[in-house]
Amino acid sequence: MLLPILLLSAAGFTVLTTEFVIVGLLPSIARDLDVSVSQAGLLVTLFAFTVAAFGPFLTAYFARFERKRLFITILIMFSLANTLAALAPNIWVMSVARLIPALGLPVFWALASETAVDIVGPEYAGRAIAKIGFGIVCATVFGIPVGTLISDMFGWRTAFGILAVVALAKALLLFIYLPATTVKKEAVTLRSQFKILRSPLMQGHVLLSILVFSGMFTVYTYLADILERLAGFDGTLVGWCLMGFGAVGLIGNSLGGRMVDRHPLMASMVFCGFMITGMVALVPAIHSTLGLAAAMGIWGVTQAALFLVSHVRLMKVAPHAPAFAASLNIAGANLGIGLGAMVGGRVIDTLGLGSLGFAAAGFILLSILLAFWLMTAKAREVCV
Repeated sequence: MLLPILLLSAAGFTVLTTEFVIVGLLPSIARDLDVSVSQAGLLVTLFAFTVAAFGPFLTAYFARFERKRLFITILIMFSLANTLAALAPNIWVMSVARLIPALGLPVFWALASETAVDIVGPEYAGRAIAKIGFGIVCATVFGIPVGTLISDMFGWRTAFGILAVVALAKALLLFIYLPATTVKKEAVTLRSQFKILRSPLMQGHVLLSILVFSGMFTVYTYLADILERLAGFDGTLVGWCLMGFGAVGLIGNSLGGRMVDRHPLMASMVFCGFMITGMVALVPAIHSTLGLAAAMGIWGVTQAALFLVSHVRLMKVAPHAPAFAASLNIAGANLGIGLGAMVGGRVIDTLGLGSLGFAAAGFILLSILLAFWLMTAKAREVCV
């Protein structure tokens, strides 16, 4: 039972690294393609908005397909897209290269999560998805910072080229070792899945994901730029900082997996509260080694935890359609990622890099208030 989950986790590493590796490469891409950092940041927005717009519909449609064949096809598509990114002569071709994998990411992540829960049972959903989520954390621990280090040494195009090869290798591993899966009959009907959108509680949970990820990526999209311009770090040191940021996420992934099984909304509120502290303290502590490490450490733990908590939270709201619920979280999260990248770019252009933490904290504070409201609404619903 463990091997299929580990294989999916390894594939998830490649999928999520493809989405987020650009965070560490933005300054280099902007310089090479002759655009500003805030304009290059729109590549993050494009990817995220594509996932948000098409993710739930594609997931609902492809839920009827046999999983092994579907996952392999998605990884091959990622390999081709990363190859195109490595060869992109301008921002427009680069945009196409980012658009293609954005169509496959929500399908893979949602259905891989559902497959993991099917293996272990719904009562251990958080821990099963934590194992899948380990691939996400590894993407931040190794994928993003190693991509940044590779970019600093050999150029950002090499980073995408290596990602293309890795995606193809993961597709081969799934072909050899992943067993064929049985598709549930009820997954075929789109109508039964879309019914959950009518629930005000579900709508509130999706909005919560939008707010949480908007806050995260208002700053995180431009973290490499902050470390370069405000802290004065070179590309290699930025890469190591991003690796440290991701490494502490291993703690957050473990804590999130345990807390979300007990109380999803309370877990959201706790991690959001600590995240505000880390984000706001980042720039004031930028010239203090210990202060910067503490701020990034708190932020890194909470960010990794909230990736997992948000995902499981939606799946628990709709246990009869977990894959579609997961796709709604992915859509909401990526809408937030896109909004955060846009807001962050606007803040940089008008107020400067130093104001990003406060803008992000506003989103996170709203998410805490919404989580509290959802918790009380659920309590009232149970009483009725």
